[in-house]
Amino acid sequence: MDFEGKAIAYLRVSTDRQGRSGLGLEAQREAVARYARDARLELVGEFVEVETGKGSNALAKRPQLLAALTEAKRSKARLVLAKLDRLARNVHFISGLMETGVDFAVADMPNADRFQLHLFAALAEKEAEVISQRTKAALAAAKARGTVLGRNGRKLAKKNKTEARARLKPIAGRLTAMRDDGKSIRQMVAELNEDGIPSPGGGKWHTTSLHRALHRLNA
Repeated sequence: MDFEGKAIAYLRVSTDRQGRSGLGLEAQREAVARYARDARLELVGEFVEVETGKGSNALAKRPQLLAALTEAKRSKARLVLAKLDRLARNVHFISGLMETGVDFAVADMPNADRFQLHLFAALAEKEAEVISQRTKAALAAAKARGTVLGRNGRKLAKKNKTEARARLKPIAGRLTAMRDDGKSIRQMVAELNEDGIPSPGGGKWHTTSLHRALHRLNA
């Protein structure tokens, strides 16, 4: 293959346990390799991070990301991530990366431009905020009813997550095809609603619910 440029892979898992087991890393590695192959880029480096990514100083806690950025600048390579949430669910963080001047891309959104990536980050940040608020409200309500929280709560959360993924299975192919065709989130939402395809929750699609569905499919 005649390469048209270089690529640096940045992979991240959020816990030490995931880092030791390799859980999630192989899937990310495969996605980045596939993107590089399709874009005719030669993978010349890989940086793997194991950390939580939380907090306002998230970048400072990522020496491997800083090293990847340095190497990408030095070799004039494109920094490639498997998924946007492997970087951060934080608009300020994404904006800061854009300001470094390093060319970067997300493997599962190969046609997304910087504006779209910024929009996706905003949606992910809002989704994380909404989920956190709902979880706190649900836990407070359960506690008020006298429910003992802990193992049962974790089992219920796992059950709900499994059921949500199961509801996505019948439309997974449709969502993937639309995304691969380069359609925007709004175009996908409009098409799904026009065709009468219900969301996993049984109602109409919205940008947030579609973003959540795509995230679950990627996971």
